[in-house]
Amino acid sequence: MKKIKNSVLPLIILAIIIVASGYTNNTPDLQENKSVQVLESKQNQMINMFVTHGHCSTPFAGVVHNLKVNAPIREDLGNPLENMDISFEVDPTTFKVCRGDDVTARIKTPGLFIGEHNEKIIFKSTNVYTMGLDWYQVNGTLSIKGIEKKVKLFVTGIRDSKDTMASALVIEGQMNLLDWGIDYDKIVHGRSDSVPTKWMHLNMKIEML
Repeated sequence: MKKIKNSVLPLIILAIIIVASGYTNNTPDLQENKSVQVLESKQNQMINMFVTHGHCSTPFAGVVHNLKVNAPIREDLGNPLENMDISFEVDPTTFKVCRGDDVTARIKTPGLFIGEHNEKIIFKSTNVYTMGLDWYQVNGTLSIKGIEKKVKLFVTGIRDSKDTMASALVIEGQMNLLDWGIDYDKIVHGRSDSVPTKWMHLNMKIEML
């Protein structure tokens, strides 16, 4: 009886080791320390924006710099970008309104988006939540005139059904400019609107590597 116990115990331990090693081999789907840069700065990358003020909207576009998207290497078939990092900069001195130079000049009014030191508008992601297939909520910080505030953007991946990685991303979001102390009407027209909430919307499509 003692011999049976002595022979069974090593078999049980061996079985546990095999099962544990098999689980370990099947579990990792992310190589945490390895990532791939799936997009980096491209020439002529533009971002579309518009500000709602009163009953009007002012659409404009600007040049994007230092655009980067990094994502951990995956070993499974899950959403490939669910742990991505996104960062980009927008130069407010490049803003241009399609309706004419006079409106463009208003968007470039000192104190609106252009600060004393010509700081760029900078976005840096902090974490990402997967909303669905190729659909993500990206939380981060947005700096305007050097002032950082927390924002959330939404990112949609565009890919062929046969591809494992999106060929393009659409980034969009909205934020209240009053969070940065920016009152569009007061800065541009010299007086506040009766409803001073001013929303800025942004939209950008980027092609992946």
